[in-house]
Amino acid sequence: MRAAMRPLPLLALAAALGAASPALAEAPKVVASIKPVHSLVAAVMEGVAEPALIVRGAASPHTYAMKPSDAKALAAADLVFWIGPELEAFLDKPVTANARKATSVALLEAPGVTLLDAREGGAWEAHDHGHEHKHDHKHAHEDEHGHDEVNTHIWLSPANARAMVAAIAEALSAKDPANAAAYTANAERTARSIDALDAELKAALAPVAGKPFVVFHDAYQYFEAQYGLNGVGAITVNPERRPSAKRLSEIRAKIGGLGAACVFAEPQFEPALVNTIVEGTPAKKGVLDPEGADLKDGPGLYPALMRNIAASLKDCLGS
Repeated sequence: MRAAMRPLPLLALAAALGAASPALAEAPKVVASIKPVHSLVAAVMEGVAEPALIVRGAASPHTYAMKPSDAKALAAADLVFWIGPELEAFLDKPVTANARKATSVALLEAPGVTLLDAREGGAWEAHDHGHEHKHDHKHAHEDEHGHDEVNTHIWLSPANARAMVAAIAEALSAKDPANAAAYTANAERTARSIDALDAELKAALAPVAGKPFVVFHDAYQYFEAQYGLNGVGAITVNPERRPSAKRLSEIRAKIGGLGAACVFAEPQFEPALVNTIVEGTPAKKGVLDPEGADLKDGPGLYPALMRNIAASLKDCLGS
């Protein structure tokens, strides 16, 4: 008769379980700057560990001020993922001063990311959506007029998001070879989901392609280029500064001259300006959120963010 198995002591059982699965404590400590970047990093790290997020809730990277908890997270980090100083200027010095042991990955420089020139002025002239901008990232971050040389909202292009996912997986695998297979599998799955999302949004936005609209600031150029949309101007060039009366007058004239159907606010910035712009015009008001202010952090934020932008555009332009 076979002898009954004796239960393992608790310490031995814990050791056996730890050997059978990756230990979260051994995974690299990862920090992501903004919610869309955090979402893509979290998707690649799913099942291994969770990255920390700096710019939470409805805060904007354009106006964010570092907190002591942010400095502490950076000091403990092994990897920091951000767009780059062109967008998160508040992180430029802390990445060097606080995250001394971390590898910094500026995704604006990731292989395969296509950059578009920043559009000048509040009312844009006719432009080529497909114009790529290749430049030396060591240039000054802003030109003499105070706005970015390139549009930094790169995650709003699905093709760029796929390139970002690939760069994230590569950096994580280099830092943590033990979990490289998991990062690679997650990245491949995420890329496939982005492809499916892209096809879904193309079909959803086809009925409103070409209809003119105005945005709060020029965050949506990559989204417009991908889906044949017709943004004709922005209320402000720099969301950190209140637009002048002259610029507001230019935008009102643009609405009348081109028949802009909608003017879109953003949850992070002053909505009263949109009321001023649309007053006395036939344009309707809407809200676009390029960063997911009201969305739950995590892998699901990125697809929800893209679907919400598409739905807001379709609802306002199509009604």
